[in-house]
Amino acid sequence: MDQATPAGYHHGNLRAALIRAGYELAVEHGPESVTLRAATRRVGVSPTAAYRHFAGIDELRFAVGLLALRELATAMESHQQAVREIDPAARARALLEAVGTGYLAFSLDHPEAFRIGLLGLVGMEHAELPESAGETGRTPFQLLTDALRNLATIGVLAPADVEPAAIHCWSSVHGFASLAIQGPLRGTPREAQDLLARRLVRDVVDGVLAIGGGRH
Repeated sequence: MDQATPAGYHHGNLRAALIRAGYELAVEHGPESVTLRAATRRVGVSPTAAYRHFAGIDELRFAVGLLALRELATAMESHQQAVREIDPAARARALLEAVGTGYLAFSLDHPEAFRIGLLGLVGMEHAELPESAGETGRTPFQLLTDALRNLATIGVLAPADVEPAAIHCWSSVHGFASLAIQGPLRGTPREAQDLLARRLVRDVVDGVLAIGGGRH
């Protein structure tokens, strides 16, 4: 028995504690700081305790990445909850815009969480893992595709265009976030970044609506 493991960490909750510790390390010091030794030190257990839950550093970082995506999903949901439009077309558009603005706001507010979140997306099959779902049980990618399906439901977008439009939207906001966080836009004042982000989201949504042949 590992005498360094506190009595409170049993029945599997040590794994969750280590993941949360890894997330905090990533936010504070960057993804590279997430190691089994650092996470166990923060939780207050011996390094050997971590190997009961993770085979190595890559498994821990992957799990931390999924938690970052869950935090992202929660932020996106918060933006959607602020939508007040009642008209079906206006509401569908606003919900899609909220997905984009929520994604960018979280990424710019928490750049290191944005970076570690990428480690939870090794392949597209990971975009729908329940570990990265927010309060509504949907992952960031599912929130996006659901917002696009809303447009399809009211006849603004063809059902066959939902997945291609999702990749288009995701690529656009992710690209901007990357430029603003670790690219040539990283020195741009935050107020200017926010303005550019809002314009980008509007333009991307306009492009999606144009695919369906209508603007609202």
